[in-house]
Amino acid sequence: MMDAASLALLAAAAFGAGVLNAIAGGGSFLTFPALVFTGVPPIVANATSALAVSPGYLGSVWGFRPELRALDPRLLRREALVAATGGVCGALLLLVTPAKVFAGLVPWLLLLATALFAIGPSVAKLSQGRPSALARWRTPGLLLVSVYGGYFNGGLGILLMALYTLTGEARIHTANALKNFNSFVLSILSVAAFALAGAIVWPQAVLMMACATAGGFAGARLARRLPAAWVRGLVIATGVVMSAVFFQRG
Repeated sequence: MMDAASLALLAAAAFGAGVLNAIAGGGSFLTFPALVFTGVPPIVANATSALAVSPGYLGSVWGFRPELRALDPRLLRREALVAATGGVCGALLLLVTPAKVFAGLVPWLLLLATALFAIGPSVAKLSQGRPSALARWRTPGLLLVSVYGGYFNGGLGILLMALYTLTGEARIHTANALKNFNSFVLSILSVAAFALAGAIVWPQAVLMMACATAGGFAGARLARRLPAAWVRGLVIATGVVMSAVFFQRG
C-alpha cells in the first residue's frame, strides 16, 4: 500500500507528462523518475512508465488520420511490422538486462534522450525538403530506433522524427503522423511483453494512465497559449536535472 505522498507524486508526474507530451514531448522525464523515487525498481519503473504514457499515442494517431490515409497501406503495414518487431526485441532486451546494469545505464539514457530532444528541431530544419542519400536506411533505421523505444522510451519521438527527415520525408506533418503511428505500435507490443513478464506495477500504472490522459486534454488546450520555446526549455531543464540526480544516486 503506497502512502498518500507517493500517490500524489505519481499522479502529478503523470498529469505533467500528459501535458508535456501533448505540447512538445518528454513526458517520460517525469513518469520514470517519479516511479523510481517512490521505490519502484528501475526496470519495472521503465515498463510501467511506458504503459502510463501510452494512451497519448493513440490520441495522436487519431489526430493524424488524414496524413495516414494519404499513404500507401503497404508502407504502413511494412513499417508497423518493423516497429512491432523492434519494440518487442527492445522489451525482451530490457527484461534480460540485469537490474544493476540497467540502473547504471539510466542516467546515460536520460542524458541521451535530453540531448536528442534538444537537437531535434535543428535536425528537422537542416534536413527538411532536401533530397536524401540516406533513404535506403529508412527501414533498418526504423528497426534500430524501435529496439531503442522498446528498451527505453525516452526520446523515442525525437529519434523517429530525425529518422524520417534524414531519410527524405519532406512533409513535416506526414513525418509526425508516421512518428506517432509507429510509436503507438511499438509501445503497445513492448508494453504487452512487459505485462506478460509481470514487469508492471498495476495500481501505479492505472493511476498514472488516468492522470496522463487528463493531462493530455489539458495540454492540448495549453498548446495554443504557451510559446513552444518555453515548453521545450522546461523539458530540457527537467531532463538535465533528472540526469544529474540519477548520476548523483550512482
